[in-house]
Amino acid sequence: MAKAIEKQELTEVSEAQIAVHWKEEDYYQPSEKFKAQANMRDARILEKFSLERFPDCFKEYADQLTWFEPYRTVLDTSDAPFWKWFVGGKINASYNCVDRHLAKYGNKAAFIFVPEPEKEPDVAISYQELYARVNELAALLRGLGLKAGDRVTFHMPMVPELPITMLACARLGIIHSQVFGGFSGQACGSRIQDSGSRVLVTMDSYWRNGALVDHKANADIAVRTAKELGQDVDKVLVWQRYPGKYSAKTPMVPGRDFFVNDLLKEYQGKKVEPVALPSEGPLFLMYSSGTTGKPKGAQHSIAGYLAYVAATSKWILDIHPDDIYWCMADIGWITGHSYIVYGPLANAATSVLYEGVPTFPDAGRPWRIAERLGVNIFHTAPTAIRMLRKLGPQEPRKYNYQFKSMTTVGEPIEPEAWRWYYDEVGKREAVITDTWWMTETGGFLGTTVPAIQPMKPGSCGPGAPGIHPVIYDETGAEVPKGSGRAGNICIRNPWPGIMQTIWGDRDRYVKTYFAKYNKNPRSKDWRDWPFMCGDGAVQAADGYYRVLGRIDDVINVAGHRLGTKEIESACLTVPEVAEAAVVPVQDELKGRVPEVYIAVKPGVQPSQDVIDRVIKANEEVIGKIARPKHVYIVPDMPKTRSGKIMRRVLAAISNRRDVGDVTTLANPDVVEGKETVTKQGALPEDIAKFGEVE
Repeated sequence: MAKAIEKQELTEVSEAQIAVHWKEEDYYQPSEKFKAQANMRDARILEKFSLERFPDCFKEYADQLTWFEPYRTVLDTSDAPFWKWFVGGKINASYNCVDRHLAKYGNKAAFIFVPEPEKEPDVAISYQELYARVNELAALLRGLGLKAGDRVTFHMPMVPELPITMLACARLGIIHSQVFGGFSGQACGSRIQDSGSRVLVTMDSYWRNGALVDHKANADIAVRTAKELGQDVDKVLVWQRYPGKYSAKTPMVPGRDFFVNDLLKEYQGKKVEPVALPSEGPLFLMYSSGTTGKPKGAQHSIAGYLAYVAATSKWILDIHPDDIYWCMADIGWITGHSYIVYGPLANAATSVLYEGVPTFPDAGRPWRIAERLGVNIFHTAPTAIRMLRKLGPQEPRKYNYQFKSMTTVGEPIEPEAWRWYYDEVGKREAVITDTWWMTETGGFLGTTVPAIQPMKPGSCGPGAPGIHPVIYDETGAEVPKGSGRAGNICIRNPWPGIMQTIWGDRDRYVKTYFAKYNKNPRSKDWRDWPFMCGDGAVQAADGYYRVLGRIDDVINVAGHRLGTKEIESACLTVPEVAEAAVVPVQDELKGRVPEVYIAVKPGVQPSQDVIDRVIKANEEVIGKIARPKHVYIVPDMPKTRSGKIMRRVLAAISNRRDVGDVTTLANPDVVEGKETVTKQGALPEDIAKFGEVE
């Protein structure tokens, strides 16, 4: 009888849906104190941004900015789906982030730089100083012959020179492309080639986990890789971590490499008028971090992007000019562009810029920084939350800081980790915005407006103001809210923060993000172009969305499509488990079955008992269909240098294949020596693609 029920359960879930077994969580309300001071307290905002008022409602986003010339058209759909926002206007991002604040906030800190070595003092950079440094660097770049429309690639760590260089480029209309500092020289080189950059800006060294890393070595590899791919780099501009001193062992190349600090001596005190640029001019390229295939350069506009991140920084992050705001992300990712540089600076914020890893020299470091600097808005990723919980669950209690709001970004956060973040880090007083979005979207898509909507662990919330998500199944049918069924989450309407295109590849842009649900490729009507995000999701009856992870990361077990996030959440209900990663393995009977890797908390001994309880948790929370084939306890997961678990590496290990390029891992030793290449032949496409988008 049990077998018959199980069989019926399997056949009821069609290929078009992802099964969902999560229980609904309780609401958490924002405090009256938070609501009283919030930037956005008017619940009518949700009506103001209804689809009936689209696209004119987005004028309110554009009103966050200072314009040189007013725009004429809110949204131009004539070249759908290549949307043009605020057409006819002239604007400059550098002016909006720096110049316009000088009269009122010139002496206030724009950034407080915290070096990784604790013995080094913090460095506060005022808006006036930021203005001077951005102008001098813009004059230098102009002196090198760079102009609006040129591309410049950066490969830089978390230092003030990075936002300074970004803003100097933006001042002139130079399109910048920052490659995450932890990426390899090869990864940087391929992005140089794709963007057609002839100038690379880098740094000699930076601190990471207590070591001064020779970063200049990557520049030589990047230039060589770009040349092999057909792109010459004329100049490499090298910032010095300690001005006046070269801290790398890799020699400078005469005639190609120049110290920025030396070149700047010619431009001291120089001023450069910000160029009045068309609204829809490109501001930057941000390349996807996928480890296979050609990198995709998401091209973001000046006005639409800046308006979107300025408004969401104000309304969702609740940044006021007198707050001390700390986003622990890296500027090398879209989060850092949107919510360390452009969004906060447009709001005259004071931002903490931390060079190193959050757990150096111990798990108390973030809370010491927060206490010392009076941080009251904190923004980080589930990866960091899980890591800090694993290494120091009681640490936040030791420090006297007070957050009013906290944000989580980058991937769905499990309810267990959410509750620790709320209880321990936020001391049950801070609101949490659990934001869902991606590189291509520019800013938050799914989130609560914190003073208006309650929080719910595991759910990002409804759409942000002006964002109208919809869930479609594989056939294009809309999945109703509250049905308990999941599908592919899409956005019905364009919004100002959306990427303009993939750099140099219009066809790939249409095919990747729009083709699946577009009924008429010739249509100029935005309603015919829902944006496909690439994530699976379910919508509860209250309208809140729960994101299940990438569609590519869904595991199809005997026709039952299981979201990996759900399985990983079930694993984390076992108290000893600190981290979990789920991958698919081939199975002769069921096609695919989940295999689980777990890391246990410090002081916990690996045991069969923990493994048995992880298996039991999956059976109880989800059902027997989610029973893992194996559960492996590992000392650490293979992770990128930003701390994300590389599930594609684990999938290769589980399926006994070559793990591929691991040069960007923070801890390559965890996969070295693994006997992976024991099977011949190509992996099935679903497993080969699994975890590709990290």
